Amino acid sequence: MSLGSLQISGNCEAPLDVRALLIHITHYDPKWVPEKDQEERFSLKLGLDILDKMSAMGLNAVVVDIGDGVQYESHPELRRPYSAPMEDLETLSQRAREQGISFVPKLNFSKSGRNLHDMWMKPHWDLRNFVSRRKEYFEVATDLINELVEVCQPPDYFHIGMDEDHHRSMDQFVADIKLLREIISEHRLRAVMWNDTCYENRNVIAQVHADKCRAAEPRLPKDIVQLLWDYDIVHRGIVGRLAKAGFDVWVAPGRTETMIREWKKVLCSEGGDRGKGLLMSNWLKCGEENRANILAMLDELGPLYGP
Repeated sequence: MSLGSLQISGNCEAPLDVRALLIHITHYDPKWVPEKDQEERFSLKLGLDILDKMSAMGLNAVVVDIGDGVQYESHPELRRPYSAPMEDLETLSQRAREQGISFVPKLNFSKSGRNLHDMWMKPHWDLRNFVSRRKEYFEVATDLINELVEVCQPPDYFHIGMDEDHHRSMDQFVADIKLLREIISEHRLRAVMWNDTCYENRNVIAQVHADKCRAAEPRLPKDIVQLLWDYDIVHRGIVGRLAKAGFDVWVAPGRTETMIREWKKVLCSEGGDRGKGLLMSNWLKCGEENRANILAMLDELGPLYGP
């Protein structure tokens, strides 16, 4: 049974529908970008070991940050020295299906000269004058989404990123999310997007992102999953607001037992049938150099996500 067809009981003792881990074939942000020249190819062996451990712990979804970390047949110009064969991604998704784990591809289409989350689309990426290349940008995005869906066969969701977006106006932000949602809906999948509103009134740099997400919410289709994130503070009221508006809500709660337990309580008490899931994140490359850290995190925190 796919995750999207499950029903929430509303019982705080019942397991969440979505008990997920985020892994990175690659990633783009201000810390990762300077290291791109030295970045190694992702480890398929580690990815398979992660899936086996997830299954044993009762985790049932893996969100895979892909970017330019694989070799696309549709757009070979995106190939980098660290891009892995597409067959590796296919093998990873096959193992997920065998283990009963929902595979959720992730491509981040956020536009920001500071956070650089969509820089992986070079040469179709423009730091400044992106509006004039919007048609090309989304033609490429459509090709890549189509290819990943064909290869990975995700059953439920596709993550479109969209966190920390500086460059788009409000109308552009909403229009581009709706367009990505339309592309994904053609495959009978639901879009997942980061929601930055946990940073409202607490971080000067992030305030623009929080304001934009909050203002966009009434204008977005309600079938887009809203994924809140805050690794330091547990918030009351945001899950309830989103659930009342008709959105399903996931939370990325950080890497401490207290944060995970408290966010689970908020999902249950405020989200009801719409407080769907938790996403474990570590922002480490799925590479052998990070094997010990990633598996240790799973050993420590995985039981808090499982049934």
